[in-house]
Amino acid sequence: MTTWQAVLLALIQGLTEFLPISSSAHLILPSELLGWPDQGLAFDVAVHVGTLLAVVVYFRREILAMSGAWWASVAHRQMTQDGRLAWAVLLGTIPVGLAGLLLKDFVEQELRSATVIAVATLFFAPLLWWGYRRARHGGRSEYQLNWQDVLAIGVAQALALIPGTSRSGATMTAGFFLGLSPQASARFSFLLSIPVIVLAGGLKGLDLVSSDHSVHWGQIGIGIVVSAFSAYASIHFFLKLLQRVGMTPFVVYRVLLGLALLWMVAL
Repeated sequence: MTTWQAVLLALIQGLTEFLPISSSAHLILPSELLGWPDQGLAFDVAVHVGTLLAVVVYFRREILAMSGAWWASVAHRQMTQDGRLAWAVLLGTIPVGLAGLLLKDFVEQELRSATVIAVATLFFAPLLWWGYRRARHGGRSEYQLNWQDVLAIGVAQALALIPGTSRSGATMTAGFFLGLSPQASARFSFLLSIPVIVLAGGLKGLDLVSSDHSVHWGQIGIGIVVSAFSAYASIHFFLKLLQRVGMTPFVVYRVLLGLALLWMVAL
């Protein structure tokens, strides 16, 4: 992998990780269209670190408040709205954690095809549009989630193990249907991504340690820096776009991307 390939792949990962358009669908395009080599396990870990840094820095105030409130709920049994939100993030991570452990090999061996990604990209596009239409005129905040809501969003996040679904798209869609406002659905989706990225990056890191993959430190640095800055920009501008134009551009983009992938498969 060349330096420019590393830059582009990290940029794609950072920009698409938090948008409801599926990062996995985009990461297969360079290899399918241009014949680029697989980016490798070490680079996967690097872009996970970069996107994690982006979301943690962006939501640093919320995370600090939630962490302190969570500790107060454990040590002193003092529950605040920040404490409840912290517990919601932890509870919402359980379904995807269990599904990942049970289905990791099946997903990697059976579902990482361009056809599956294209079908999932197309299937979830109208659900995203329908959910947003229901939620666009208001709704509850993320602080008003109950445990049933959290588990439902967690199950939706587990469905995103299917390549092409989009983790952020699935969790936001679930939030819309549960009565959260668009902004609240997006914020909770981003907070919910933190433990998932930690788990996914940690598993890949363990695989890397136990393997004999060579590490190109220059590409690792590029992966972390480029994915971090692009992911931070993606979160910032997505929240602004969501308020101004809604989900329709992303729904249309998903449909066009899914059709393009099907066309590539048919060639």
